[in-house]
Amino acid sequence: MRAFIVLGLAVLLAGVPALDVAAQERLGAQGPEGAPHRRQQWLVASPEPGVAAHALLFRPAGAGPFPLAVIAHASTQNALRRAQMPQPEYRALAGLLVARGFAVLVPERPGHGATGGAYREDQGGCDNADYLRAGQATAESIATALVSMRAQSFVRKDGAIVIGHSAGGWGALALAQANPQGVSRIVVFAPGRGGHADDRPNAICAPQALLTAAAAFGRGARIPVLWLVAANDSYFAPDISRRMAEAFGSGGDAVDFRALPSFGDEGHWMAERDGGEAVYGTVLDDVLRR
Repeated sequence: MRAFIVLGLAVLLAGVPALDVAAQERLGAQGPEGAPHRRQQWLVASPEPGVAAHALLFRPAGAGPFPLAVIAHASTQNALRRAQMPQPEYRALAGLLVARGFAVLVPERPGHGATGGAYREDQGGCDNADYLRAGQATAESIATALVSMRAQSFVRKDGAIVIGHSAGGWGALALAQANPQGVSRIVVFAPGRGGHADDRPNAICAPQALLTAAAAFGRGARIPVLWLVAANDSYFAPDISRRMAEAFGSGGDAVDFRALPSFGDEGHWMAERDGGEAVYGTVLDDVLRR
């Protein structure tokens, strides 16, 4: 774990991992801006050698510089589902952030959708799931995206926030232990790994290992964390989510844990789908204002 902390800080402070020349030349905007919120296709650096990550960028009007928000998407252990995953957008969530003055990047991590490349976040089998390693791999992708965008003239070097959903939230918690410079807050929507074991609602692979890993990620973490979960989340229900939040907070700063009302027929997708902002919007907006 100590080695990962050092690596994470090195990534954030020293720059983007090496890409080949062709990949470097392709980074940046890949087309014109459109609606909503100046939506634009981008390629950003990833930790996978030679692989540029597909991403969507949203931003307010004007030249900036704007504080940056990076949204880390959910994942799956199923290789076919990952390969067929559409580009994550989080349109309603991005819209709320743009309204608060943020430039919002939604990068696709290696091993998913059009980005391709090796899946670096594999947790292994269900009974012996390695949640530490999976979270650390996700955190590395998030950190790389942060560094990649800070090179842009319209992005501020401070005041960034990281927002993670499900496996993306798990990676955001792993990143928190490195206390990356320039990140002011982390927001997680139902973070975790191993939910819906064997496609069964409310079944989690090795839940005790999940709690142990959450405690390890929180050890020494000092970045404020807002933890949100819907009442009808069947991947990481409020009870197990609260226990994870308490485990994470036991070694660092207190976590602001919020169990929110139900969303649709499955609360786990509250962050990703339109309409979710009616559930989380007031809480998140209040935190962003502060």
